[in-house]
Amino acid sequence: MTQDPPPPALIDIRNVSRTYQTGETEVRALDDVSLTIRAGEFVAIMGQSGSGKSTLMNILGCLDRPSSGTYLVNGMDVATLTSDDMATLRRDTFGFVFQRYNLLPAMTATENVELPSIYAGTPHGERVSRAKSLLARLGIGDRSEHRPNELSGGQQQRVSIARALMNDPEVVLADEPTGALDSQSGIEVLALLAALNAEGKTVILITHDASVAAHARRLIRLSDGRVTEDIEREPSQTVAPRRDEPVSELGGMASFFRGDLGEAIKMALRSLRNNIFRTALTLLGVVIGVGAVVAMLAIGNGSKQNVMDRISAMGTNLLMIRPGAPGMRPTGDIATLIPDDVTAITALSNVEAAAPERSTTVTVRYGNIDYRTQVTGTWPSYPLVRDWNIASGGFFTRADLDGYAPVIVIGQTIVNNLFPDGGNPVGKYILVQNVPFEIVGIMEAKGASSFGSDQDDVAFVPLSTGYMRLFGKRYVSTISVKAQDAALIDDTEAKITSLLTARHKTQDFQVRNTASILETAEATQNTLTILLGSVAAISLIVGGIGVMNIMLVSVTERTREIGIRMATGARQLDIMLQFNTEALVVCGVGGIIGVLGGLGTAMLCEFFGVSVVYSVTPPLLAFSCAFATGLLFGYLPARKAASLDPVVALSSE
Repeated sequence: MTQDPPPPALIDIRNVSRTYQTGETEVRALDDVSLTIRAGEFVAIMGQSGSGKSTLMNILGCLDRPSSGTYLVNGMDVATLTSDDMATLRRDTFGFVFQRYNLLPAMTATENVELPSIYAGTPHGERVSRAKSLLARLGIGDRSEHRPNELSGGQQQRVSIARALMNDPEVVLADEPTGALDSQSGIEVLALLAALNAEGKTVILITHDASVAAHARRLIRLSDGRVTEDIEREPSQTVAPRRDEPVSELGGMASFFRGDLGEAIKMALRSLRNNIFRTALTLLGVVIGVGAVVAMLAIGNGSKQNVMDRISAMGTNLLMIRPGAPGMRPTGDIATLIPDDVTAITALSNVEAAAPERSTTVTVRYGNIDYRTQVTGTWPSYPLVRDWNIASGGFFTRADLDGYAPVIVIGQTIVNNLFPDGGNPVGKYILVQNVPFEIVGIMEAKGASSFGSDQDDVAFVPLSTGYMRLFGKRYVSTISVKAQDAALIDDTEAKITSLLTARHKTQDFQVRNTASILETAEATQNTLTILLGSVAAISLIVGGIGVMNIMLVSVTERTREIGIRMATGARQLDIMLQFNTEALVVCGVGGIIGVLGGLGTAMLCEFFGVSVVYSVTPPLLAFSCAFATGLLFGYLPARKAASLDPVVALSSE
C-alpha cells in the first residue's frame, strides 16, 4: 500500500537568527534556528522567559524580520516583501490570539472582530454578518454589542479568537492564550484551538506552560534562542467544543483594502469621541481661525463696498475739470473755464455728456423758515453726468436755461428743513437771496459723500439764471464730463487736455479722473482686506498646529492600538489614512462650525451698524483652508504612526 506524501511545508525557517543592539551590547534572541511546519499541524513552541519564543512568534507572524537566514511562507521568501506586502501576508495568512487579548476598548465585540476584514475590503454588511456568526459559534453571540470592559477574560479571549478567524487564515498564532485566564476558561480556549486544528487550521501555540503545550501534537522547545527539542506526540485529553457545528465556515478573501474612507471616518469619530474634552479644545482652535477668516473678510468687503459706493455716488466714468494750472490748488476765484469750453468738450468722441458747475452759498426761505445751503448753477445734462435721478417733478430744461427761467431743483435735506410738515414741494416758490424761484423737481436722496459731506444739501438752478441773479461773472468752477466707455477714459482725458490747451493757449486747468480714484481706493481696501484676512489666517494656522500637537500625543497614547491594527493586517497606508482622517474630521467639523460662527459674528456686527458684504467665496475659502490645514498638519502624526514597528507597538503599554 502506497503511503500518502506528507503535506507541503507551509512555514520553512532556515538558519534564522535575530539580534538586537542594546547600547554596545549585541543580544542574540534567536540563534541559527531551522524548522518546518506543515499545513494542518498543531505545534506548541515552548520555552522559559528569554528563550526566544516571542521573537520566533513575531518572525513567524511577519511582525518582525530575521537578521539573517531565510523565512519562507508557502514558498515565498519574506525577505523580498515590502512592509505593505508583509501586512497583506499577516492579514490573509495569519490570525493572532494574544495573551492580553489586545481588543480595542472603544469598539464593541462585533467591531473588534470585524477589524481584519475592514483592511481586506469586505463590504460592511457581509463582515458584520460574518463577525456576529463567529461570535455566536464561539458562544458569546449575546455579548456582540458589548465593549471589552463589559466582558470577562474568557469572553474577551473568545472575541480575540473570532477576530483571528475573521479572514479565514491558514495559520492561527496563539501567544500564551491562557496566560490571563482562569483554569476553566483556559481549558475551553484550548479546546477551541484543538477544534480549529481538527478542521484543518494550522495552529501554533506559544507557551511556557507544559500542561498547555501538552494539547499540541508537536512540541518545539527553545532555550537561549536555539531549538533544543522537536518531537511529535499524541495530545492529551481535551474538552470538547460546546457546539456540534464547526467553529468556522469562512471563505477566503482576496480583496485588498485600498482606503475605505467611510470606515476611516467612522473610526476617526469613534477615536475622537473617546476624549471628547480634548477634541473640543482642539476643535475650538480651528473654529476660531475659520470664524475669524469668514467674519473679517465679510466686514472687510463690506467696508470696501461702502467706500466704493460713496465714491461712485460722485458719478461713474467721470472726469472733473477744475481751473488752475497743474499742481496749483484750485479755488473758485480762478476764471479760466467758460461755458463754451463745455460745448467744445461735448463734441469729442467717447463723451456721453458734460455739465458746467458754478456754486455759491445762499440763504433760502419758505414762509418763516430760513435755511442756508449751496446753490449750483448747471445745465440740464447734470443728472445724466452725475447719475443722479429725480425723485419728484423734473429737472429744468434747455428752454429754462435759454430763457433765464427762475426755477430750482432742491435736494432732500432742503426739503426736510423747509417743509418739515411733509407734502410735495413741487410747484411751490421759495426765496433765494430774496428772489422767488419755483420748485420744479426734487432730487433722490444720495447720502453722505466719501468725505462725509451731505450731498443732499444742495439746490440746482439754470446756469444762465445763476449768472444773472446769483453769481455775477460768467465763468464756471467745474466741468463734469461723463465718458461712454470707462476703458477709454484715459484717452478721453488726453483729448480734453489737448482741446482746452489749444483753446486757452496754455494749460490753465486740471483734469481729475474719478476712475483712478476708484482704483486707488479699491486697491487700498483690498490691501486692508488682505491684512485682515492674513491676521485671521494666522489664528487658523495656530489651530492647525494645535491639531498636529494633539494628533502626535494621540499617536503616543495609542501606540498599542496601532500595533494591534498592524497585526490584523493594516498597511502603512491604512494607518496613515486613519490618522490623517482624524485630523481632517477635526478640521472639517471645526470648519463647518467656524463658518457658521463667522457668519453669525458678521450678522451681529451688521446689527450694530457695521457694513458687511456676504459672499460664497470667504466661507468656501475658509473651509478649504481648514481642510487643507487638517491634511497638512495631520500628515506628520499619521506618518509617525504608520512608521511604527509592529513588535514595538504591540509591546507598548
